[in-house]
Amino acid sequence: MLYKIAHFFRAKMPWLWNLLDIINAFLFSVRFGNRLKCKESLICNQYQNETGYEIKPIRDICTDDLTKFFSRQPIDAFKFFNPHGFDPKSIKNLQNNKAFLGYVFIDKHIIVGYCFNRSFFIGKGFRGRMVDINFRGNGLGTIMNRLLNDIGFGIGLRLFETVNKHNVASYKSALSASNVKIIEQKSDGDLYLEIMNN
Repeated sequence: MLYKIAHFFRAKMPWLWNLLDIINAFLFSVRFGNRLKCKESLICNQYQNETGYEIKPIRDICTDDLTKFFSRQPIDAFKFFNPHGFDPKSIKNLQNNKAFLGYVFIDKHIIVGYCFNRSFFIGKGFRGRMVDINFRGNGLGTIMNRLLNDIGFGIGLRLFETVNKHNVASYKSALSASNVKIIEQKSDGDLYLEIMNN
């Protein structure tokens, strides 16, 4: 229900979505901010040591670097991935949003993966990720899902995701990183999933 409401406001009433986003970020920070401070850097450092990728929250990177990452991806990469705007202003807003838990994976100073939990103060988060076109097929999407799970569950969120069965790589990544429960299946192939905390 929250997923449908959020998409309605974002598409039909962007001014209200922006206002709700500001309020949500404040309330999320009040409720989860201290827990996030305790968990985030610890988990990112753990994954960094295990994988060899440098992992940073998006608030700690240059906005232009992230917009360049998106501009390098082929058009078909956005067929099933449209969670927010990809222009500098939209990215800057996400970097300043305390409820948007976004992270990048960096290899030799180049961003090769992007993932996030779009979080809500009521205790829900929605996962998303994109792997650079040149780094697909190496399990990076699965690693990013696990990172999102550890941070999200670590601060007490319930996690959800929408994935399309026709987006085979993303679908396999979602299933291989987590136990999931299908909440809803749509006629266009979209599956609304709850990620289960084992």
